[in-house]
Amino acid sequence: MNVPLAERIRPKSLDNYLSQQHLIGPQGSLTSQLNTGVLASLILWGPPGTGKTTLATIIAETSGRPFYTLSAIDSGVAAVREVINKARQGDGLFTTKNPILFIDEIHRFSKSQQDSLLGAVEKGWVTLIGATTENPSFEVIPALLSRCQVYILEPFSKKDLEELLLRAIDEDAILKQKKIELKETEALIRLSGGDARKLLNMLELVVLSEKTDTIVITNELVLQKVQKNTVLYDKTGEQHYDIISAFIKSIRGSDPNAAVYWLARMLEGGEDLKFIARRLLILASEDIGNANPTALVLANNTFQAINTIGYPEARIILSQCTIYLATSPKSNASYEAINKAQQLVKQTGDLSVPLSLRNAPTKLMKELGYGKQYQYAHNYEGNFVPHEFLPDEITGTVLYRPGNNQKENNIRNYLKNLWKEKYDF
Repeated sequence: MNVPLAERIRPKSLDNYLSQQHLIGPQGSLTSQLNTGVLASLILWGPPGTGKTTLATIIAETSGRPFYTLSAIDSGVAAVREVINKARQGDGLFTTKNPILFIDEIHRFSKSQQDSLLGAVEKGWVTLIGATTENPSFEVIPALLSRCQVYILEPFSKKDLEELLLRAIDEDAILKQKKIELKETEALIRLSGGDARKLLNMLELVVLSEKTDTIVITNELVLQKVQKNTVLYDKTGEQHYDIISAFIKSIRGSDPNAAVYWLARMLEGGEDLKFIARRLLILASEDIGNANPTALVLANNTFQAINTIGYPEARIILSQCTIYLATSPKSNASYEAINKAQQLVKQTGDLSVPLSLRNAPTKLMKELGYGKQYQYAHNYEGNFVPHEFLPDEITGTVLYRPGNNQKENNIRNYLKNLWKEKYDF
């Protein structure tokens, strides 16, 4: 069986592991655990081809623990429970306690599959290492996430990828049989999208497709051999970010035709439906906000619906939501308001809460003036009475300025009628 180049030169020790010094360098956050052998369950989060599986394998080798791996794509609850039972019994597959269970693409596990891991992780029957390209905060259930440390793998730099290419040419038994000159690297790096596995496999494709033993790697040669095999949308590479950017900007720019086109590009490329729906949900608040509050409701319902329906019917729901958001009035006033507020808090975060706004559950607090002079709005006409709710030092600060659209113009008029000239909207 032909073993791909990426697998043939996979590092076997930390000495040969490329990059991620913030994790496994002298001051790395994982280094002390590896040195002491005290390893907690963890999740490795990073882009494709940045060494998550390799690092998990090296961790198991370094710690001297039994290592078992499952892929979330083709493993169910039964497979997880089988591994856990064998780990508890200490026989058959495992001869020592506390083996490492590595689950690749853990974000693809359903809630019930992730639930099946909880007891084993909590009781220490296994040390879980999960690998994911998606944000664990969204894709890993809170109960499991709270029992794991999350470590972020950074994308490879151009220097890292060039070093990897040179290492493959110098060290791989098959490539060493040829005389290879790495003259240009830009095309290999661009087409790989920073994915080391893809980079190495493209290098091998170029080399093995040449009939001679003397090969000069140029951008032209790479494009000739590789580009014609490159798909229109690569959900793990550079286009993943470019196309989602085009999608969002098309909706923000109120162009439903372009928005649906980019949506189709993602769907045809096999993009994660939840990733698309999450971005729509964010956009509904960031770019539409109170210009049309229903947009957030529809986007949230879209997110829930695609989890229920699934592909291919979910494409219709995503199309409906995309077109609705693209044709909706736009406002980023709420987005701007929280940005300004957070910046203000960084500058003035130690300001005291005015006494009139403080809770007064005890007699002493009441004697100190807590809650004094607070006026209960519902006791006044129109359920409003003028009061200063900001600390004295920043009285009158305006953070929210309504956008210029029908609904927020109504909000502006409402606030003007309440506050008169206090705020200049």
